[in-house]
Amino acid sequence: MKRIFTEEFKLFISRVLPFVLLLILIPLISYLIWMVLPAKEMEIVVIDKTVPTDTYQEHQTLFWAFEYMKIQNKQGQFYAKDKDYFGFFPDESPSFGTPRDLRELSEIEIKEAASKLDILYFADTYGVFEDDFEKEPSDEISKKIYGGLNRGDISLMREVAAQHKTIIAEFNTMASPTPIAIRTEFENIMGLKWTGWIARYFDEMDTTINADIPKWFISQYVEQHQNTWVQPGPGIVFVHENGTVEAFSNEVDYLGRIPKIRTQRINQLGFKLPEIVPYPDWFDIVLIERDYQVISYYDIDPTDLGKEKLRSMGLPRFFPAAVVKNVGKGQYYYLAGDFSDMQNPLGSPHFKGLPMLWRGLHTVSDFTDRESFYWNYFYPLLSQIMDKTYKEKLKD
Repeated sequence: MKRIFTEEFKLFISRVLPFVLLLILIPLISYLIWMVLPAKEMEIVVIDKTVPTDTYQEHQTLFWAFEYMKIQNKQGQFYAKDKDYFGFFPDESPSFGTPRDLRELSEIEIKEAASKLDILYFADTYGVFEDDFEKEPSDEISKKIYGGLNRGDISLMREVAAQHKTIIAEFNTMASPTPIAIRTEFENIMGLKWTGWIARYFDEMDTTINADIPKWFISQYVEQHQNTWVQPGPGIVFVHENGTVEAFSNEVDYLGRIPKIRTQRINQLGFKLPEIVPYPDWFDIVLIERDYQVISYYDIDPTDLGKEKLRSMGLPRFFPAAVVKNVGKGQYYYLAGDFSDMQNPLGSPHFKGLPMLWRGLHTVSDFTDRESFYWNYFYPLLSQIMDKTYKEKLKD
């Protein structure tokens, strides 16, 4: 009888087996480890008013992280990105969607909600605008459909603060279109102050090449700068709430091409993050009270001309990127960037070790890869914040 296990067959098995282990056994072990890990009960309220589509671009990464970390509500359920938030819920109606708003809650309901909460998270309050549902964006600033902080948000926030619970807020929580009076209350509770400026990097300022530069910014800049435009190449645009706009050109006003988020390797807060991460998206520039500690800061590496421009704009050399202060058993975090924003789906969160794998596959220096920022900076930061909050909860 002819031998079944020939030398050729053995050689074939030796070559195929590593791929079998890689594709089947390792994911299976990863899944089983995730399954047996204990769940963590945490009550979280997420507010996201910038939801024009069912991609849930401004908060889907949060819910992925919650499920990966096995964070569940009191009912033992994972948080669902399509329903477990307050904000705008898009649909096919003539009004484009329906808001689910904290203003619908009574004062008693607000207090009850705050007493149960562990974390209040403001993902994005910019809102939805008519342009979000148009095929071609308008040259003018679009009309708002829904957005901005309101009295219901502040009522819950004030009650959460009074109970010394954790509050996390990202850009654009307090900027336009939030009314000034509401913003002031937010600033007073959080202990920080918006300068009125927001900024963003563009890899090409030549408007014949880059169609992503907002048309309203171009028209306002030309009007305010004697009918001139900036030189081609990378640049950073600055927009003030009063309508003033400015632009920094690479190698003229700043160096290093792209804004960077810097985190000191040794910091008293104990956050383990990369020392330098490029950041190409929108961020706001805020001033913080002395009791805040800086986790990370923005560095655009301005030239002497750029430093002079910053001074004329009333801005410092460095801008806070992520800050925290302790309030009793809770903390206030402000993340001065559109950190959780990502359109691409992240896949299943039910495999232990996935963040480490993706971190290894996404180069931290590749600013064109939005997932790189998430895996290398935001997810590590968010997971450490959640761990710290959960440990404080267990002490009660």
